[in-house]
Amino acid sequence: MLEHLEKVLLSDDVETIWSMHCSLMAQYGFDRLIYAFIPYRAVPGHDDIADALILSNYDTAYLRSFLHEKMFLESPMVRWTMSNTGVCSWNWVEDQRRLGLLSETEQQVLRINAAHGVIAGYSIAFADSSARSKGGIGLCAERGLSQTEVDDIWARHERELMVLNLIVHLKISNLPLVTARRALTVRQREVLEWVADGKTIADIALIMGLTVATVEKHLRLAREALDVETTAQAVLKATMQKQLFLRGGYQNHVLNPAIAEGEK
Repeated sequence: MLEHLEKVLLSDDVETIWSMHCSLMAQYGFDRLIYAFIPYRAVPGHDDIADALILSNYDTAYLRSFLHEKMFLESPMVRWTMSNTGVCSWNWVEDQRRLGLLSETEQQVLRINAAHGVIAGYSIAFADSSARSKGGIGLCAERGLSQTEVDDIWARHERELMVLNLIVHLKISNLPLVTARRALTVRQREVLEWVADGKTIADIALIMGLTVATVEKHLRLAREALDVETTAQAVLKATMQKQLFLRGGYQNHVLNPAIAEGEK
């Protein structure tokens, strides 16, 4: 395990980290995973999927329903993950169903899950340092395993499973991660960094050798890219996405849509 953790901690490539994690979780009986991290939540409960980093090795057909048809909005375990911190057996869903606490739409999600063999597993809701961030991972057991068997696996390996998933989350969530829709250009990032340093638009124009109008254009485009209304919000959001003050040669990791669609 130490060799695996060392590789994760030393890697700055999201796809490499994710591939290693999926392979290791499969050894415990969890062969399908979906991870989501929202670095900036303007209004918790009204999250935009465009602001989330989503990684998964589910098949394309399932992800098309779950993500692109927005089935996740009615998923009981997603609801639990967004509202809690810690770990939850998927037995919780059955308890909710038995108590009559699931809506018809939520029960429809469970039926679709069952059709895809998404029946047994565990979810982890991570405790992030910022109240504006939220991360979680769903670990789906391989076909043929019952929830009782999965609960037994978890009981025997809980400590290492928690550590392995937590370290992967901490590593990925601290990389400069943005979706393609939210990525800043070099110029947009540079003007926001000068704003964060307390410089006025006139100062920035002088420092960068640009006109005031050009600086204002870059700031406007940065606000549009980040989907915020003010420059102060743009600085905050870009900072929480780790897009500002990158080390030399350290580039943003832009989510590859193929990963989210299960094609890699």
